[in-house]
Amino acid sequence: MLKAEYQTRGPVPQDVIEAVPFDKPQLAEGEVLLEMLAAPINPSDVMTLTGIYGILPPLPAVGGNEGVGRVAEHGPNVTGPDIGQTVLLPVGCGTWATHIVAKASDLIPLPNEADPIQLAMVTINPPTASLMLSEFVDLQPGDWVIQNAANSGVGSYLITFANMRGIKTVNVVRRESLVEPLTAAGADVVVVDGDDLADKVKEATGGADIRLGIDAVGGAATDRLAATLAEGATLVNYGALSGEPCHVSPISIIFRDITLRGFWLAKWFNSATPEQQQALYGKITGLVATGKLSAPVHATYQVEDIKEAVAVAAAGGRDGKVVLVGDSTGD
Repeated sequence: MLKAEYQTRGPVPQDVIEAVPFDKPQLAEGEVLLEMLAAPINPSDVMTLTGIYGILPPLPAVGGNEGVGRVAEHGPNVTGPDIGQTVLLPVGCGTWATHIVAKASDLIPLPNEADPIQLAMVTINPPTASLMLSEFVDLQPGDWVIQNAANSGVGSYLITFANMRGIKTVNVVRRESLVEPLTAAGADVVVVDGDDLADKVKEATGGADIRLGIDAVGGAATDRLAATLAEGATLVNYGALSGEPCHVSPISIIFRDITLRGFWLAKWFNSATPEQQQALYGKITGLVATGKLSAPVHATYQVEDIKEAVAVAAAGGRDGKVVLVGDSTGD
């Protein structure tokens, strides 16, 4: 049994984490032993390793905040989920491990026949994409939304959700090689970022009013996105891939009445009712299970290769998510 543990935090994330062995744990009453099937490496995970994320767990810690597993063993007085059942791992439980102990009552059964790698990504990115598309601006079929980092996990989900609602997407990327795959995935417009972004977007959309922008980058990229928006539009930031604060020109804020908002899924959880959460995840899980919702995967690694996996996830220039898989999942 292995777990990806870090004792410190530092600027090079792969340097602080390593795969360490641990003994099979003794299960207490109500607990189960889970075999990890798949667990993604998200930007927030990398930021946690470097110490710049908004909430940091106490050290030492095991990496990983989401994933899926299979019930391998019951502790005393556990009647379900059944042995062999695929389940959603509890959020923040340290999912980068070959085996995880959890309370049976905290587990949500998932379809055994669905792809575990795609199921592993349902906790964070799909609800983030869905909620940003619906919580800030009342978009109708035919309306436009623009996003940067469009090849990210959130970006690919947002394209799918927008298509389902008849909303058109402008997708900003950093390199020309991403234009074709995103177009094939359903993106209406794909443009390469740059100082002339506003002109490119205006030409590509026929000067359409874009009332919602989605920013994952921060820095000067936020301002470039703001310049593409209609007067009175809302710009939502949910990440800082650039490592810089959001920069927005006074021209956009004062004279064009652009509103900059932030989104963090954890805050939504704090205010959403259990019924709202169940409805959202029920919809997402159903779409993943039927193959209607998926995200590209760049590469899979096992826990023993955690240093390489984190390095690839942190480097950028990928064509999809980096995912850890268990021994029985393979790649």
